[in-house]
Amino acid sequence: MDETVLDARGLTCPLPVLRARKMLKTMEAGALLTVLATDPSSVNDFAIFCEQTGHRLEGWQEDAGGVFQYHIRKTD
Repeated sequence: MDETVLDARGLTCPLPVLRARKMLKTMEAGALLTVLATDPSSVNDFAIFCEQTGHRLEGWQEDAGGVFQYHIRKTD
């Protein structure tokens, strides 16, 4: 499966999660979505989002420039 990248840098809560939700609806089950975000509150937001929707948060990291990368596997 291909990886899709969603650039949500510069957006604040709840926009990164809302854009991810919209993107995931267009993707096939098993596909990987990588979200780039700069809002520090997105760490908690994406954890809760994945818990509530059943999508799998495969990991996340923050780079030296303050950009968070979230790797979300669509499960349904």
